[in-house]
Amino acid sequence: MSDKSELLLKPKRFYKAAAAAQVDGGFAVQLDGRTPKSPAKKPLVAPTQALGEMIAAEWDAQVEYIDSSLMPATRLAFTAIDRIADTRAEVAREITAYAASDHLCYRAESPRGLVERQEREWGAVLDWIKAEHGLLFTPVSGIIHTPQPPETLASVEALALTLDDFALAGVAFAAGLFGSTALALAVRAERLTGQGALDLSRLDEIYQAEQWGEDAEAKARAEALGVEAEMIARWFAALR
Repeated sequence: MSDKSELLLKPKRFYKAAAAAQVDGGFAVQLDGRTPKSPAKKPLVAPTQALGEMIAAEWDAQVEYIDSSLMPATRLAFTAIDRIADTRAEVAREITAYAASDHLCYRAESPRGLVERQEREWGAVLDWIKAEHGLLFTPVSGIIHTPQPPETLASVEALALTLDDFALAGVAFAAGLFGSTALALAVRAERLTGQGALDLSRLDEIYQAEQWGEDAEAKARAEALGVEAEMIARWFAALR
């Protein structure tokens, strides 16, 4: 599809200013005083002023056309508004599934430099989550799936269900982004930055790039993921 055809599929910017305004139930994004609707026709209202302003800034940053691919916080807010309330148990199970095969639990068998870095850097996150939440994860060498303790997974699911809709949406998004519930919870707690968590999730790739160099495609992909990682860290901060 040509760039021109792609533009024709995107709506033109039809408003002059975007801002967040207090309403019943939170802070609504307003475009020239009118609140946009989610795909399910619900108003775009965030629970905190900081998050409302963060989402409004995405709308304000649009130029001639509205490009939703450049609006990750808006997309996540629509998920929180349209999906989470009716599927909280399902989303909690998704988060638990990431914990059941948490990326930080699958360690390389070689080379020694990578093994030691994983033990040190991934181990620090697992030590923190055990101290902070009482969650015990069992690391293994290799890629063969090894079940995590049932009590750990039950605790993860219970913890997820204590979160409000926007926090739950954020943890589910982060767990998928990092392939790790442990990293998602660490970012939510400001134990790690979004970029720091992404780097840990890509530790194998980063190590290999240090040894052999990084190709352009991998670099571009990492940069795109970095935008989402930075967004989710700001999302959690805005919810506090």
